[in-house]
Amino acid sequence: MVSKKDAISLHKKLNGKIYIESKISKITNENLQLIYTPGVAEVCTEIFKHPETKYELTGKGNNVAIITDGTRILGLGNIGPDAALPVMEGKAVLYRKYGKIDAYPICLATRDKKKIIDVIMSIEPVFGAINLEDIESPKVLDISKEVAKKLSIPVFHDDRHGTAVVVLAALLNSLKIVDKKISKIKVVIAGAGSAGYCIAKLLYFAGCKNIIVLDSKGAIHKKRKINMDKYKMELSGFTNKNEKGQLSDTIKKADVFIGVSGIKGLLKPEMIKEMNEKSIVFALTNPDPEIDPVVAKKFGAQIVATGSFRYENKVNNAIVFPYLMRAILDLKIQKITMEILHTTALAIADSVPKKKLSEKFIIPSINNKTLQQRISRALEKVQR
Repeated sequence: MVSKKDAISLHKKLNGKIYIESKISKITNENLQLIYTPGVAEVCTEIFKHPETKYELTGKGNNVAIITDGTRILGLGNIGPDAALPVMEGKAVLYRKYGKIDAYPICLATRDKKKIIDVIMSIEPVFGAINLEDIESPKVLDISKEVAKKLSIPVFHDDRHGTAVVVLAALLNSLKIVDKKISKIKVVIAGAGSAGYCIAKLLYFAGCKNIIVLDSKGAIHKKRKINMDKYKMELSGFTNKNEKGQLSDTIKKADVFIGVSGIKGLLKPEMIKEMNEKSIVFALTNPDPEIDPVVAKKFGAQIVATGSFRYENKVNNAIVFPYLMRAILDLKIQKITMEILHTTALAIADSVPKKKLSEKFIIPSINNKTLQQRISRALEKVQR
């Protein structure tokens, strides 16, 4: 169990989890003239005359900007950009460790959508990709859509893309265990923010036709008038044909529960009893899930996963973003599509050997040495 004392003590000792280190181990008078003045002027001139050489002559192609305004931090909510920095530094560590990517936390002291878009557009020259992180919905969906349309570099939204990929990968493996087809199951998604929105879209792309998404007002459907924005209207176009009510109503006869609600204890034990046999429960809210996994198992769920590294079956986007971003940068992918996300999910799911697949092991470890190769090879085929 992680203690508050230990976490704060480590961060205080480190005084920040990341730093910039030069690739040049020894500075001499000769190489100083090459890397700085006068030699660097020749490199600048070359890029000015041939802009495409910036990927060869600078670190742009390996740089990722992690952008947040601190309004939607992992289960903590709107805690602001200062308090968001430790999360973004941690993400940068994972990028470096698993993807060999140089990621830079950029925590913005503004919540204004237009200003955030302007900042992202302005810093493009330094970066090979943008990672949007922990920004409130639906604002972040607007930002993602706008900058992806204007930038020539990919815009990856981890709360959306990364979460959807890991959920689909874990679900595909879970369905193998319970012997159910994705086209035949009923899925209930609690949470209609960035994660819930993209999970629903990706599951539908993968062949799931019976999906119900709920927000704080209950089930989203075409005839609902309250608390509906354009993204929820989009969801209502391909989900939930006829069910209304709250989670206690829609969970009946469901095969799968996916929780990205941000609400601890949302899923009650008695609700699991209302689900179909061989039920699957992904309670992914951090730091505290929608239901305790031990309780979920006790009340009948066959497969249980959380988004926390405290429990088995860690359905967390940390196993997605470093490897997927590495492939995106290497293959110079400019736009994140459903096909790219689906292909990545299949590659991650296949990283668990059939003989090792079990109720307690549905998703590979972040340390799985085959993940990068599998994802890169799969996406390379898509790009051909």
